[in-house]
Amino acid sequence: MNRRNAVSTFWRAACIFIFCPAAMCSAQTERVAQEDQVKAAYLYKFLGFVDWPANAFEGAQSPFVIGVSGADSLADELMPMVANRSTNGRSIVTRKLSAGTPLAGLNVLFIGRQAAPRSAALIAAAKELPILIVTDSDEAFAGGGAINFVLVDNKVRFDVSLRANEGNGLKISSRLLGVARRIQGATP
Repeated sequence: MNRRNAVSTFWRAACIFIFCPAAMCSAQTERVAQEDQVKAAYLYKFLGFVDWPANAFEGAQSPFVIGVSGADSLADELMPMVANRSTNGRSIVTRKLSAGTPLAGLNVLFIGRQAAPRSAALIAAAKELPILIVTDSDEAFAGGGAINFVLVDNKVRFDVSLRANEGNGLKISSRLLGVARRIQGATP
């Protein structure tokens, strides 16, 4: 191998070493953004497949309120998606929640991966309220989430726990259950 080929081979290897991690990070960022878009769309669609008790709203014109904890990028996807839209005659509002934000007034609580350390406290605070708890981790789901997002073959799917809604007055439609990957607490 002559010197020119050796230098060329060195620079190709250096470029691969330097730029491929950036390309891999870019691909990873794109995949997470697409995942957030799909999850945001699911959160919006879930509203039409759950029946809330009358006491879940202050009045007939009160909006659906989706609170997002530990997933700001997902909240950023959801906000424009639901702007100027309604479900069951109610407008939709998205709120980013920080630690200590009261959960009263929420209809849906999404607990993202970044809020995993606080998931037990969030679920405990929402337990007796008419709030649909949607999680993004198996641990939070096991701790009392009603719906949990999972990745199956790089596709966003969801599991449902029927036990999680006991006592809060929510009823999940059989149509939503029909497309769930797995249902916990269902009678055989």
